[in-house]
Amino acid sequence: MSAPGAGGATPPSGLGHNFRLLWAGEGISVLGSMTTTVVFPLIAVTQFDAGPFWMGLLAGAIWLPWLGLGLVAGAWVDRSDPRRVMMRADLGSALVVGSVPVAWAFDVLTLPHLVVTGLGLGCCTVFFRTAYSAFVPRVVAQEDLERANSRIYGTESAMQIAGPGVGGLLVQLLSAAYAVVLDVVTFLASWWCLARMRTEDLGAGPERQESEPMGRQIREGVRIVARDPYLRFISLLGSLGNFALTGYGALLILFMVRDLDLPPGSVGFVMAAGSVGGLLGATLSTRATQWWGRAGALRWLQVIGGPPAILIGLAWPGPGAVLVAVGSFFVGVGVVGANVVRASFRARYTPPELLGRTMATSSVLNFGTMPLAGLVAGGLGSWIGVRETILLMAALHGVGSLLVFVGPYRRGRDLPDQMARWTSGSMATARNSSVT
Repeated sequence: MSAPGAGGATPPSGLGHNFRLLWAGEGISVLGSMTTTVVFPLIAVTQFDAGPFWMGLLAGAIWLPWLGLGLVAGAWVDRSDPRRVMMRADLGSALVVGSVPVAWAFDVLTLPHLVVTGLGLGCCTVFFRTAYSAFVPRVVAQEDLERANSRIYGTESAMQIAGPGVGGLLVQLLSAAYAVVLDVVTFLASWWCLARMRTEDLGAGPERQESEPMGRQIREGVRIVARDPYLRFISLLGSLGNFALTGYGALLILFMVRDLDLPPGSVGFVMAAGSVGGLLGATLSTRATQWWGRAGALRWLQVIGGPPAILIGLAWPGPGAVLVAVGSFFVGVGVVGANVVRASFRARYTPPELLGRTMATSSVLNFGTMPLAGLVAGGLGSWIGVRETILLMAALHGVGSLLVFVGPYRRGRDLPDQMARWTSGSMATARNSSVT
């Protein structure tokens, strides 16, 4: 049967009322989340004198739930209404994050509390992000996906520009823990936007197979990603890239505060440079696919966003801190631009009834390496030094980005338009492909 609240067979053309609400809710939520990504580490460093180990643990905590819940979330979303899953995740996130200012007010906030909060927020994020990927194709028509994703990722990048600066400023004006209240408000705003949608204008959901065992659905999602060359390569490449990015990101605020001697306000604005690059990457992604095709755009965006990461670890106090901003800018252009292209490709390529499961399997690979990266970076930072660990992780990201020249879209202009339907436990070769 169809998902509850499903509307017509396809969503209306254009970016209408429902898309505007989804777009606004996501943008507001990202603003709060990006504020928190600066505020939590600043609380750890300035209030609890956290070292590399705790910083790595804090960075990894939010991604650890992907390992335990990612596959379950994918099967759950494929047999549920993704909009309702997202609304419940927003309320859960608001509750979890709200515990931080409450604990601060009663003088019981600790580093372990911050880590547990990261774990709880990560659990909610697993369900929200998995449902979000399955929900976008129900809000906009196929022909509008790239335009919609460009706007979504562009707005996310714009909020990522504002978020670190707002977070650093709030820490200077208020106590750090009270700055987290902004994130609570934004989760509630995201919930409100989802609640205001016109369900009759949503595209029909895929056929739900509630009677099919969840374990079988999970195995099916893993099998599809493992056998499909495009989904497999994108997932493995994402897992390597996220390991490296999380590794140096876990120590970046510690590096800027202690090694580069930057105040909290400046930390936020330097970090915002990466989001400026992300905004540019999202804006240019549609144009890049027109210039080079989807396969070509993925190749060259990876090149733009890979090797320049090494500049971050070469920064020094004073004017040399600008290298963090320059490196982060180019990483933002490449990573966000490639994410827009990949998201649109995946939504077109994957049958709707498999989108939640395949997305969850890919996300487990993509995000499952991130808690490990936080722990590895924390250990290496204590052993060989913070700067040296950042350089090592940045170099790994640069090398990994160049693997696009040995993958399934190493040549040619475009990617397949559609995966052949998964039937009888096997998948035929993707059709309509111009990749050589």
